[in-house]
Amino acid sequence: MLTSFIEGLLCCLTSKPANTVVPVETSEPTDGYEFVEVKPGRVLRVRHIIPDRPVVEEPSLGGIVSCKRKITVYRNGHLFIENLGERASAELKTCQNGDTEPNSTMEVELTDCRNSSPPVSIPEARSGSLTAGNNGASETGSAGEAPAAGQAEQPQQPRKRRRKPKRTVVIDCERRIAGCKGTHSDVALFFIHGVGGSLDIWGSQLDFFSRLGYEVIALDLAGHGASSSPHIAAAYTFYALAEDIRLIFKRYAKKRNILIGHSYGVSFCTYLAHDFPDQIHKMVMINGGGPTALEPSLCSIFNLPTCVLHCLSPLLAWSFLKAGFARQGVREKQLLKEYNAFNVSSFVLRAMMSGQYWPEGDEVYHAELTVPVLLVHGMHDKFVPVEEDQRMAEILLMAFLKVLEDGSHMVMLECPEAVNTLLHEFFLWEPATLPPPKKEPKTRPETAKTQTDTSISEPTKVRPATAKQT
Repeated sequence: MLTSFIEGLLCCLTSKPANTVVPVETSEPTDGYEFVEVKPGRVLRVRHIIPDRPVVEEPSLGGIVSCKRKITVYRNGHLFIENLGERASAELKTCQNGDTEPNSTMEVELTDCRNSSPPVSIPEARSGSLTAGNNGASETGSAGEAPAAGQAEQPQQPRKRRRKPKRTVVIDCERRIAGCKGTHSDVALFFIHGVGGSLDIWGSQLDFFSRLGYEVIALDLAGHGASSSPHIAAAYTFYALAEDIRLIFKRYAKKRNILIGHSYGVSFCTYLAHDFPDQIHKMVMINGGGPTALEPSLCSIFNLPTCVLHCLSPLLAWSFLKAGFARQGVREKQLLKEYNAFNVSSFVLRAMMSGQYWPEGDEVYHAELTVPVLLVHGMHDKFVPVEEDQRMAEILLMAFLKVLEDGSHMVMLECPEAVNTLLHEFFLWEPATLPPPKKEPKTRPETAKTQTDTSISEPTKVRPATAKQT
C-alpha cells in the first residue's frame, strides 16, 4: 500500500503513468503468440492456434431458420417487436414467459425512457370525455343531461388514438445454421476479453477447444496483457478498440466464425456481428449485461486523477476480487495472478472506463441481430445482475440463457469445465428442420363431405434455462 502511494505521488509530480504496460519480446512461433501492428505504433498480442487435424470432415447442411420480425420504435420510447417467422423461427423464439409461440409479439420499454405508457394501451372514451365537432369541443354524456324519452342509451364506442411510430425496421431473411465441429476447417473461434483482462483468462478454453481441433484466436486489447499502451486517452475509446478488433478479425476470419465475448468484450462481438452478418455463424455472451447503449458515468470513481487511482489500486483489486468471484480464497487470488486478470495501469483503466461511449448499441441495435446467441451468466455476479441478461435474451431473436450457480463475473476461471461444456454443446447445436406441410389429398367435389385437417403440428417448445435471482 505504501509503495502504491509513493508511486502515485510521483505520478502526480512527473505527469507520467505510474505503471505502463509495454509489449514483451516476441514468443517462439511454437507458442502460438503473434504481435500484429494494427496501426503505426499500435501493436496487439494475438494467440493463434492452428491444430493438427488428422481427420477433416465436410460440414453438414444444418437447418434453415426464417428470420422475420418487425421492430417499431414509438416516440414515447417504447419498442414493439413482432416476430413474423412461421416454422423454424417459431421453434427457436423464446418469449418473455419462456414459452414458444409462432408469430408472437413482444413489447418492451426502452431502458432510457421514463414515465411512458405502454404502446398497446388505448385510452377509452369515458362518460365525461371531450369530443371535437365542427363547431368546437362539446362535452357528451355529462351528469346533467339525460337520454331522450324512448331512446335507448347507446354504448359509446371508444376512440382509438393511433401513435405514429418514430422508426420501423423490417427484417426478412433466412439463415442456414449448422453444427460447428473441430474437424471442420472452415470454423474459427474468436475470444475477446473485457476491461482489465487479457487473453490469458481464456487459457482453459483455448487449450480445451484447440485439443478438439478448433482453430482459436484470442487477443489482448490495447493497454492490456502484452499489447502496447499508448499514453493517450483517445486510444481507448470504444470505436478505437472496435477498429482494432475488426482488423484482427479480417486477418484471421474463416467462412464460419464464432465470437465469444466476456463483459465489455460482448459489445465488440455485437459490433462485429453487425459489420459481418454473413461471416458470424454463432455468438456467445458471458456476463455481458443488457442491450443498452454505452455511456460513461459522470459520478464514477474512475473519473478521479490517475495518481489517485494508483494510490487506490490495492483497494480496487480487493473490490474486484470480492465482486468478480463467488468465493474469495487463496485459489481465487492465485487465479487473478496466474491469468493476469485486472492487471492494467491506472491510466489505461481510467481511459477504458471513460471511453465506453457507444450510443448506437441500444435495444433496436441488438434486436436486429439474427445470429444465434448463447448467454452464460454467473449467479453470484455483482457487476452484472441476472435481470440484464434476461432482458438481453428477450430482445434477441435467437437466444439461450444458461445460469451457472457456482459462478460469478469471472465464471470462465471459476467453472472452466462447465463453461467449456456449454460452449461445446452450443457449437454443435443446429436447428431441427421441421417437416414440410402435408398436401391436402385430392377428393372429388361430389363426394367431399368431410374437411381434411392439414395444419402442421405445433413445433416442440424450447424453454430457456430458468435464471434464479441473486
